[in-house]
Amino acid sequence: MIKIAIPGSAGRMGGMLIREIAEAPDLKLVAATDRPDCPFIGNDAGEIAQTGANGVLISSNPEDLFGSADVVVDFTSPAASLHHAALAAAHSTAMVIGTTGLSAIDESKLVASAQSNAVIYCANTSVGVTLLTQLVQEVAAKLTDGWDIEILETHHHHKVDAPSGTALALGKAAAKGRGVKFDVVADMVRKGQTGARKHGDIGFAVLRGGDVVGEHSVIFFGDSERVEISHRATDRAIFARGAIRAARFAATANSGFYDMTDVLEG
Repeated sequence: MIKIAIPGSAGRMGGMLIREIAEAPDLKLVAATDRPDCPFIGNDAGEIAQTGANGVLISSNPEDLFGSADVVVDFTSPAASLHHAALAAAHSTAMVIGTTGLSAIDESKLVASAQSNAVIYCANTSVGVTLLTQLVQEVAAKLTDGWDIEILETHHHHKVDAPSGTALALGKAAAKGRGVKFDVVADMVRKGQTGARKHGDIGFAVLRGGDVVGEHSVIFFGDSERVEISHRATDRAIFARGAIRAARFAATANSGFYDMTDVLEG
């Protein structure tokens, strides 16, 4: 039995994760937390997630996540995830992080923290997006001279970061395929008299509206032809399912830093 703890348990993703755990015979929820100002502090996490009472009360103390859990699954905020990662390292507790909006410095801190525990970090825990990322790297390596890369992402109007963490990961995969530095070729902002498109740049476009779960397209523009690789999510449950798959991997993994590619290959 793998014991799981969920921070942000009263939120949308927290509830989905708890529901996935409740349906899995090999998993058990042992701790749940949320922000101190959350109105559900002290309530049963199962009742809030609508799975029925499970005896796990939602706490406001992050330390409570690490008393008995084998794996902590975190979809919270960059600051909270970094704090949880530091606690996980101190307790040698495996961790899965699906939080978006982390900076390059934040990511480097996660890598550095994974000395005594397994840390799996991925801005998108969907199995389909993981495969998409691999395909983008392969295609970018083959479509080089005369091919422009543009990444288009669409999300609901509540999303607070842009471009999405997934879009950035796809851009990094394309840059890796071409053997160039992402920070050098990434073109995030276009406004006014921009001049002609710079050869080799990877462009980004962002749409926000409605209740779109998440859509990502990587478009390779050539002369008289183009190649498009896309992924569309229609239910957030896919992220919870992917994170639970990652938690099973993390429970037996050696200390170190991993991503969803490692999970699929493991």
